[in-house]
Amino acid sequence: MDEYKTSQLDAVFGAVADPTRRAILARLAQADARVTELAGDFPISLNSVSKHIRMLERAGLVSRTVSGRDHVLSLNARPMSEAADWMDFYRQFWEQRLAALEAFVRSRRKTASAAEKPADKPVVRKGKQT
Repeated sequence: MDEYKTSQLDAVFGAVADPTRRAILARLAQADARVTELAGDFPISLNSVSKHIRMLERAGLVSRTVSGRDHVLSLNARPMSEAADWMDFYRQFWEQRLAALEAFVRSRRKTASAAEKPADKPVVRKGKQT
């Protein structure tokens, strides 16, 4: 994986690690919003919301359009898609490994079960062997 992709993934995972930033992304998934509108949704200062937004912008998850004094934010989900693709690769990797482990355990159980099964013994009834 090239250095750009690695740093982009680092930025995305760092950005979505915070619940406030995830809430901002969820809000922007509904509709674009001005910075002041977003700030009103959170019990923190406008300055704190702006810091969260800047981190989301650095990760490429949010884009800003300036029109006069209005700063309108939009969600850009592409970096999250790339992060999901990265996670999916490892999900498939571990699913394959776990499936192989499960097959191994099942085969060992069958082998152990067959080894523990007692050999057929003659049935003894009233002093006679059959």
